Amino acid sequence: QLVESGGGLVQPGGSLRLSCIASGIIFGINDMGWYHQAPGKQRELVAAITSGGSTNYADSVKGRFTISRDNAKKTVYLQMNSLKPEDTAVYSCKAAIYPTAGGPADDYWGHGTQVTVSS
Repeated sequence: QLVESGGGLVQPGGSLRLSCIASGIIFGINDMGWYHQAPGKQRELVAAITSGGSTNYADSVKGRFTISRDNAKKTVYLQMNSLKPEDTAVYSCKAAIYPTAGGPADDYWGHGTQVTVSS
């Protein structure tokens, strides 16, 4: 399973760091990513990172957010700086997890953590 933490209420211009830890039967983890969903909108990719560390970001967060991962801890992070009210959403992590060696990877989602940017 995936469990996120680190969400909360922050003023515009502030920072938050989200964490998502994977647990259970895990042989390996491929791509990991963060998505967000604002009320009345579809879920969108915020940032993703491959097992090798290559990253990509939504245009709206480039230069403000940084995704990273610690493979030994099976954890992915999202450092969010210069937060704006439009960043308000539920943030969920996703990971492609190999349960066994040689088998296919399955996608897993966390339940999400609320981020609210407001003065």
